[in-house]
Formats: sequence, C-alpha cells, structure tokens
Amino acid sequence: MDNLVKAELFKLRKDRSFATLIIGLLASGIFYPMLIFFNDGVFGADAISVKELYAYTALGGNNYIVKLVPCILAGFFISGEYSMGTMKSIGASGNSRIRIYFSKLMIFSIGAMIISLTFPIVIMVVGAMLSGFNDMPALDYIVRTLGLTIIYAAAFASIMALVSIIFTDSGKTIGFLILFFILFDSIFYALSQKFSFIEQIFNYSVFKLFLEIDEFNISHGTLLKFVLVPIITFAVFGLIGSWVFQKKEIK
Repeated sequence: MDNLVKAELFKLRKDRSFATLIIGLLASGIFYPMLIFFNDGVFGADAISVKELYAYTALGGNNYIVKLVPCILAGFFISGEYSMGTMKSIGASGNSRIRIYFSKLMIFSIGAMIISLTFPIVIMVVGAMLSGFNDMPALDYIVRTLGLTIIYAAAFASIMALVSIIFTDSGKTIGFLILFFILFDSIFYALSQKFSFIEQIFNYSVFKLFLEIDEFNISHGTLLKFVLVPIITFAVFGLIGSWVFQKKEIK
C-alpha cells in the first residue's frame, strides 16, 4: 500500500493537468481582487473588507471550483489511465484491487483538497496585502471554513472517482461530471420541494451543507453535522467505488 501511495503521489506531481489547474487558480486568485481594488484605473482599498472578500467572494466562488475543477483532474488522473493501459499494468502488479483503488482515491482526494484551498487562500492573502489588512476575518473562522472545505472536497472527490472508473474514458468522465455537478443541485432541490423524504435526504447531503459552511455563527451541533456528513459520504462512495473496481474488467 505504501508503494502504491508513493507511486500515485509521484504521478500527481507530474500530472500536467493538475499543474495547469493550479496555475489557473493561482492566476484567478491574484487578478480577481485586483479587479475589485482597481476601479477605472484608480486604486481604492478604503472600503474593502477582507472579511467580506473572503466570505462572499472567495468562498462563494469556491463553491463552483470545488465541484467542477477536480472533474477535469479525475478525467485525466483516473480515467485516462485506462486508455493509456496504465491501469492494466497496475492491476497486474500483484496488489489487490481494493488497495489499488483506495491509494488512487487517497491521492486524487489530496489533489482535490489542494485545488479547493488554492483560490480562497490566494484571494484572502492578496486582498489583505492590497487593503492593508483591513477588517480581517477571525482566525477561527478561517480555520473552520478551510477545514470544512477540505473534507467536502474529499467527499466530492469520492463521487468523481466512482464515476471515473465507470466510464474509463477521460472525455466522457469530464463531460458527465461537469454536467452532473452543474445540474444535480437544482434537480435535487426541486425534488426536495415535492417529496418530504427527499427533502430530508437533501438537508443532510453534502450538496446542501457545503453551501452553508461560510456562515459566521454556527452551533456545535451544526458543526458536528457539517463534519460528519462529508466523512460518511467519502466512506460510502469509497466503498462503492472499490466494489465496482473489483468487479470491473480492466482492458
């Protein structure tokens, strides 16, 4: 297992799609605040609150990044290995398929976590520097929101990994996942308004709770729910994915 994890980590570091995505997010995180601070060519930072910039702009924009950008990585990092024959070579290495799947899921989740942190951290840092650290968010708020972002990124990554091994084609995987994460929230919400049992599921789903992690004041009970739901989601989809991977023929 240790060798598998090291091999997957090496592949992630060398993955061009991952590097490209990170560079794109870094650039977006740097230039987006500048569009806010420089209005009509004039720099103005007096009224800019880093707290609001982080909570509404960084975390708000990150809602889409966490659910869409890793879809591209999933297509190349997981599904792409089928078309290149890499998955077949790994399967013939003597390691159990459960170990192979979970090592890949673990490293892919780490990649998704890095992606999920890049945009909000860069925006906050750049915003703080440009505004002279005006009205900074509290440290416990930053730690809580970034910590929750990480575990929700892992939860969504487990769903992406499952789809990736089902389709085994990078183009189909990316296309399906992007459409799924764009449309599923709206469809899920619409169904929850018509059926009470679906409403209960929706209220305790990662799709709904992830949109609420930027709230400033939450109770301990709510925080516990915010933490447990993505962890359970990751475990459930991880187990389903490993079962599908064991049954799937690798060509």
